[in-house]
Amino acid sequence: MMKLMHIALDEPDPRIWSAVFRKALDEFGQLEVIAHGRGMTEDQRAALVRETDVLLTGWNAAPIPACIAEEPGRLQYICNITGEIARFIPMEIVESGLPVTNWGDYPAVPVAEGALALLLAVLKDMHCQINTVREGGWRMDMHEHGGSIEGSRMGIYGLGVIGRRFIELLRPFRCSIKVFDPYVEVIPANCERCHSLEDLFDSVNIIVIHAALTEETRKSVTADLLARLPRHGVVINTARGGIVDQDALFAELESGRLRAGLDVLDPDYLPPDHPARTWENLILTAHRVEQGWPDFHQEPTRLNRMQEICIDNLRRFQRGEPLKFTFSPTRYLLST
Repeated sequence: MMKLMHIALDEPDPRIWSAVFRKALDEFGQLEVIAHGRGMTEDQRAALVRETDVLLTGWNAAPIPACIAEEPGRLQYICNITGEIARFIPMEIVESGLPVTNWGDYPAVPVAEGALALLLAVLKDMHCQINTVREGGWRMDMHEHGGSIEGSRMGIYGLGVIGRRFIELLRPFRCSIKVFDPYVEVIPANCERCHSLEDLFDSVNIIVIHAALTEETRKSVTADLLARLPRHGVVINTARGGIVDQDALFAELESGRLRAGLDVLDPDYLPPDHPARTWENLILTAHRVEQGWPDFHQEPTRLNRMQEICIDNLRRFQRGEPLKFTFSPTRYLLST
């Protein structure tokens, strides 16, 4: 039987470590969940890691010391239950050849669905319409508001699993779709590739961002690019706030020239008195646009999708079968 371990910075994140998930892990051997790893030295954490066969990381996990790459001890596999890995797992470990996986395509469906909801709400100026009714009005000026996906010129920045799922959701709407992602060799049918962000922004009236945040993409949506969008154009970002020059976008929104739906900001919070909270051409969803049905604070009775992916990979590992969503150095660099 294997030994599995999780070292949390503080308390284990309850979104991962439900009772039903812990019970499911019993299939594979002994699980040890260690709290308050923040107070440990790197040598202490490394000693613990070397005593386990499989290390489970994820939200609020303690970082793995880079020395594990050269001296892994018993460690044979790192299963990151959530998405981002750079915060917990250094590149040296991936380069060493030790298998590292994450949740793979788990966020594709809920995030793409949330991006579509944001897009429709912004296009129909729902925020403005709601405020109009609440303030005693009724109808907005149809000459100044509205929009439709049908017939629009859609631009997709980033063609990972979420971007591809979003394009699938667009198919019934009969819009033209242009994409920019220099790292993707094959693009979906009925899409047109743009070879630069300038080409993309010059030819669309809606931009939907699905790129990962890397040194290359950080603040890549510049003031110049935003200025290329037409009046009443739309920016949707459910990826990472740091991809956009936020000051430039906020200047466009404050002037009223553009509209936006932002699930993410940089940093990912606005002070209570920030004027952007009142703009009728901006919808903010506070990094929760992917949320599903509420649980009303009840303990989960079944595994969620990210936990199922973890369990599937643990079974694969136990049987000596190929793992899903394994990291290479290239994938590591392109991941948020």
